[in-house]
Amino acid sequence: MKQSLIHIALVVKDYDEAIEFYTQKLKFELMEDTYQPEQDKRWVVVSPPGSNGATILLAKASKPEQEAFIGNQSGGRVFLFLSTDDFWRDYNRMQAEGIKFVREPKEQDYGTVAVFEDLYGNLWDLLQLDPSHPMAGC
Repeated sequence: MKQSLIHIALVVKDYDEAIEFYTQKLKFELMEDTYQPEQDKRWVVVSPPGSNGATILLAKASKPEQEAFIGNQSGGRVFLFLSTDDFWRDYNRMQAEGIKFVREPKEQDYGTVAVFEDLYGNLWDLLQLDPSHPMAGC
């Protein structure tokens, strides 16, 4: 059996502001933006540049219950992990773009990591794994 995780839904307040953040600030690629008239919503998918792994489905909150989770989908824990082949290149570029880092870079046994917020406050790790780590190169 072969399975893979292809999308992670991220609840957002507005499609266009989320697309702008992910494509302009994080330099993700807009993979799809399709209007679904039967549900009056859009299917919006973004992906890190050069990635062939899971993508982010930007899902606009459509009910008050969903709106409560914008920016806090994981109860204040780091929610998503962005792996890079050059930590310092991406860290410096992201800082220049005005992305807020809430934990400064740190060398860990598994690699170099810093925590940043997306436009809504969800926490992400920017991470370059040590080449000896089992997930390095994935």
